[in-house]
Amino acid sequence: MAGQQKEHGPQGPRGLGWIDLPPVWLAAALVGSWHLRGIGPDLGAFGLAAGGLVAVAALVLVALAVREFARHRTTVVPHHVPAELVTTGIYARSRNPIYLADLMILGGLSLAWNAPLGLALVPILWWILDRRFVRPEEARMSGKFLAGFDAYTQRTGRWL
Repeated sequence: MAGQQKEHGPQGPRGLGWIDLPPVWLAAALVGSWHLRGIGPDLGAFGLAAGGLVAVAALVLVALAVREFARHRTTVVPHHVPAELVTTGIYARSRNPIYLADLMILGGLSLAWNAPLGLALVPILWWILDRRFVRPEEARMSGKFLAGFDAYTQRTGRWL
């Protein structure tokens, strides 16, 4: 996309390349949750309905977030520095709606798959996303957008 600057080389931070992307971490957690199907209490129709609603809401969050980045003609790619600080739309409510959506997808599909033990993977994925992506991105944003980013953090929560 126009206006993007890479923070790291072609292999990403520490040479991890394509594996160090949030969808890869999410996929790994989903595989773990899938293998926990049927272990624990049976959630039945409630799990399917509630999980489906949460997963659909997560996809809406992703669409709204990507639309905002496209409107501002800047990158949504982790490890790249956006050309512009996006604080409008869904980003006025959450600084990290896509990462929040990742957590919702994991939780929602764990419920829908009748894998309640898979919900234990949500805080693990949260920790990975927070340490590997959110905090480094915030450091880059603070360095580039200075007081504008600091003001944004004062009025908009990291997650909600």
